[in-house]
Amino acid sequence: MPKNRANRRPLHPDSRRPRAFAARLDSRPGSTPLARLMLRAYLAGMPRGERYADIAELLLGELFANAARHSDAPPDRMVEIRFALITDRLRIEVHDAGGGRPTVRPSSADDESGRGLLLVDELAERWGCCPRAAGVGKLAWALIAPAPGFTERGFDQAPDVLAV
Repeated sequence: MPKNRANRRPLHPDSRRPRAFAARLDSRPGSTPLARLMLRAYLAGMPRGERYADIAELLLGELFANAARHSDAPPDRMVEIRFALITDRLRIEVHDAGGGRPTVRPSSADDESGRGLLLVDELAERWGCCPRAAGVGKLAWALIAPAPGFTERGFDQAPDVLAV
C-alpha cells in the first residue's frame, strides 16, 4: 500500500543545504589549510557562495593562524571554526581557549610577518574579538560582504571579456 504523502510539506530546494557549519581542528598552524578547505566546501554548497570565497579563505587563514600560533591555551586544546551565511553576509568565527585579544599592530613594508590582522581589518566589513559564552577563551570573528563588482550574468548576456 502506498504511503500517504498528502500531509508532507514539499521541501524548499535550499532546505537541505546547511546554513551554518562548525568543526574543531588541532591547534597548530598546519591545520590552517584544512580550515580553508572546509570553508571552500561550505561555500561551494551555498547559493552564490563563490562571492565570498577569496576574501573569506584569506581572512579565515589569518584568524586561524593567529589562534594556533599565539594562543596561550594548553597544546591539547582544539580550535573551533564556524561559518554562517546571514542574509547576504558571511560570518566566520575562530574560537580558541587562550586568553588575550588579537590587536592590529603597526608594521612596515619590510616586515615579513605580523600583518595578518591588517588584512582582516582592511578586507572585512567588520571584525572583532570577544570572550566565549562558556567563559573559557575567546572568539575572533569577521563579517564578509560579497566581493565588490560581483554580478550574476544571465544566459543571454555576453561577458565583457572573453578569454580563449
